[in-house]
Amino acid sequence: MRPTIVLVVLLVVWGLGGVAASLWPAAVLPWNAFGTALLLLSIVDLVLLLRRPTPDVVRTMAEAWPIGIARPVSLQIEGSRQVQHVEVFDLHPPGWRVDGLPRRLRLTPDTVSRVDYTLQPDMRGAAVFEGVQLRLRSPLALWRQRREAGTRHQVRVFPNFAPLTRFALLSADRASRLVGAHIKRRRGEGTDFHQMREYRVGDSLRQIDWKASSRARKLISREYQDEKNQQLVVVLDTGRRMLAQDGALSHFDHALDAALVVSYLALRQGDAVGLFATGGESRWMAPQRGMGAVDTLLRISHDLQPQPVATDYLAAATELSLRQRRRGLLMLVTNLRDEDIEDVLAAVRMLQKRHLVVVASLRERALDDVLSSDVLDHDDAVRAGATARYLAQRKAAHDALRNHRVAVLDVTGAELPSALVERYLAVKRDGLL
Repeated sequence: MRPTIVLVVLLVVWGLGGVAASLWPAAVLPWNAFGTALLLLSIVDLVLLLRRPTPDVVRTMAEAWPIGIARPVSLQIEGSRQVQHVEVFDLHPPGWRVDGLPRRLRLTPDTVSRVDYTLQPDMRGAAVFEGVQLRLRSPLALWRQRREAGTRHQVRVFPNFAPLTRFALLSADRASRLVGAHIKRRRGEGTDFHQMREYRVGDSLRQIDWKASSRARKLISREYQDEKNQQLVVVLDTGRRMLAQDGALSHFDHALDAALVVSYLALRQGDAVGLFATGGESRWMAPQRGMGAVDTLLRISHDLQPQPVATDYLAAATELSLRQRRRGLLMLVTNLRDEDIEDVLAAVRMLQKRHLVVVASLRERALDDVLSSDVLDHDDAVRAGATARYLAQRKAAHDALRNHRVAVLDVTGAELPSALVERYLAVKRDGLL
């Protein structure tokens, strides 16, 4: 309970009147009358405010939120029998970016007022809306009182699944192009037989089925498609390397978003998709087929967070070798440094005995910005030189992996989804599994 600025001003006026009454005795009686009236009015106004019921508030919003995407929230506030002036603020999870609050409303009897605003979550996992805070004003505007209404809500913040909703109505090829993957396709490629069709100009002689051509008395070609029911496992580093911030999201959030994109497209291709998180917090999802695997992937990974610990790549490779027995494509997403190369190389060579391994090494976008900016003074020169030296050491680590026939993707967080999709489709196209 707090006095409003109106009551404060009246008290100041009454105090100044006391100074005048001390100088002019004739002003004592009006001063006492004003003070008595002000006291009575403030008490009556306070009692009326305390007797006013708390308005009912109903919050409407989604139960699942994608990180980094603004979503609408609606508050419906029911008026009481009297006109009320209120200020509304929703007790949303701290740190979320809000637009449209606080809001001042005039509640009229027997009506429902609506407050719409937007929220943008900044962290995955479980989040709680504690309630709705209302600041009521007394009838004479002398007091205001803070109350809490509404119910407690718990929501879950998932990786950004917005791209998946855009892919739902597109073919796998068109969805791949939408994320920026450069697809190279040649007619008739693949390892699984798809159909027999009439010969077309450009078909190779190896595609012609001579027996079928003899029976049909015209050239018939076999058409093949990429093999299905293969396995893709996305391996996410949850150690300290993935804590680096790149724009509004961390490296780990970029990696998780990219994992969803490539997993969705792989499922559309008929393959099974799994997830292995290691380093800090660990999670395992055995490869699954069908679009229902996307829901499982979201549930398993939505609250996964990187930890400030060093990743033991060799122990992770040992565990993954025991869990994933069938040959598959393993996509390791990390931030590779030159001091990690020995451990990573040993882990990759262990996995290569059975699997095809791709390493995606995330690069901070700030490094590219430093090299592309002008050098104007000594500090700029030192910064550019240190950045160039760091990138050279990073390249040496990548070259060491490439020398052992490991595909390495050196990309920023924004480039990661298209790079993973492009590499996955290249593996399928070339029949490397």
